Amino acid sequence: MNVRRIHLVRHVPPVSPGLLWGHGDVAPAVVDCGAFYQRVQEVAPTRLVSSDLARAMLPAQHLAKKLGLELETSPVWRELDFGAWDGLAPEVIDVEALTAFWEDPEANPPSGGERWSQLCARVRRGLAGLDDGALVVTHAGAMRAALSVLTGLDHHGVWAIDLPYRARLTLRIWPGSTLAGQVVGLDIGDALP
Repeated sequence: MNVRRIHLVRHVPPVSPGLLWGHGDVAPAVVDCGAFYQRVQEVAPTRLVSSDLARAMLPAQHLAKKLGLELETSPVWRELDFGAWDGLAPEVIDVEALTAFWEDPEANPPSGGERWSQLCARVRRGLAGLDDGALVVTHAGAMRAALSVLTGLDHHGVWAIDLPYRARLTLRIWPGSTLAGQVVGLDIGDALP
């Protein structure tokens, strides 16, 4: 297998931003977003994949039509499952529980939610199946998990990287039996919500 270059793009804002949206399905604020389309068109993707959650999938369906590509959807590219916290504002969650989660999401996952290692394992499977030139419309957590899987950065390292809505992360994946790679591009554009 040769070196692959892939692109991960965070979805457009949901109708209710600022909440912990994990596996909960919430509509996107807009489906046809010019800045989103421009960010994708610039890399001329050869394959389009999306999370199966509406906030990523609906804009991706629109992109597929504009780009003339078939859209593949997969739950592999979903956000971290926030369990009982899904759809809640961070300020209404117990401060100690939320702090423990941010400090160590492996040891302190949300009640009924997903551990960091589970998200990374899921995203690892997704990365292994991507061809050179693929673009994935996904979520910030899945993008950070991809960074962790490919570069070895821990959750502290990847959470220090701002990935606003519509951010595009370009990764180079090295050939070999172990997934490894590097960041070759990060476009956060105007970083508007």
